[in-house]
Amino acid sequence: WECKSRLAEWLAPRGLTFNEEKTRVCHLEDGFDFLGFNVRRYKGKLLIKPSKEAVQRAKDKIKEIVRSNRGAPTKALISRLNPLVRGWSTYYRHVVSKQTFERLDDRTYSALRQWGRIRHRNKPPKWVAERYWGQHHPSRGHSWVFGSKEQFLWKFQWTPIVRHVMVKGDASPDDSELEKYWRDRSRKRLPEIEPKRILNLAARQRGLCTRCGLDLIEGAGYDPDDVNDWARWFTASMRGINVHHLTYRSKGGSDHPSNLEVIHTHCHRQVHAGDRKKTTRPAGRDLPEPDAVKDRTSGS
Repeated sequence: WECKSRLAEWLAPRGLTFNEEKTRVCHLEDGFDFLGFNVRRYKGKLLIKPSKEAVQRAKDKIKEIVRSNRGAPTKALISRLNPLVRGWSTYYRHVVSKQTFERLDDRTYSALRQWGRIRHRNKPPKWVAERYWGQHHPSRGHSWVFGSKEQFLWKFQWTPIVRHVMVKGDASPDDSELEKYWRDRSRKRLPEIEPKRILNLAARQRGLCTRCGLDLIEGAGYDPDDVNDWARWFTASMRGINVHHLTYRSKGGSDHPSNLEVIHTHCHRQVHAGDRKKTTRPAGRDLPEPDAVKDRTSGS
């Protein structure tokens, strides 16, 4: 209670309070959970890990997605799992998560193996493995990747661990003189998990859409409260941008970066909609004038 009283005295001048019922004082040796993280001291060393509840929820979600997509195409299953895998691993990449990522990959593999056996009850396990797993990621060199070369399932452990950078000195977000420092710091939280091609193109365009001039990803400095928010944000951001060929491949355009740009999905649709409007009608198939149509229907 003495600690709570001191905390209340510190918060009061700042117009802040805390919930008496939900607030508790505990020893770091016992640890506590906060926003999906577990903070605890192990043999004198403070470590932050994903909480057991958060890991269990991720396992349950993976199992639920795989089970609900037993009859769905492989691409549909991958499109459901990838946002969860990449969003979850990105959210927890700043803490001690390497072993957790490996365990989640094992659990995902077990669920997918069961998924394959149910779909092909009369086929041997080797046939199922060869059909759905292979070395689809050229830069990873891993033979057990689910999917195909066109679309494959991301692994938790492919997201690198990036240590949290401590705030310099006693820097405060309320200090107006440090506005640039906090702005640059928040920008660094943007997940570096998009393909290198998209990142390079976006950097060349200074993060702006070349068609409308707005930010490619709205809320790039957004700091989510939990992994579900991060997964939703990641899914929305990936769906919202497309790579556009300045000279279309159908007209001899290449995939070289000089012929590419990153634009919003709706801007991309507008570009191609404009192309369709410009397309001329084939010769000899001009539609009759309205008066001619009227004369034909009247029987004259």
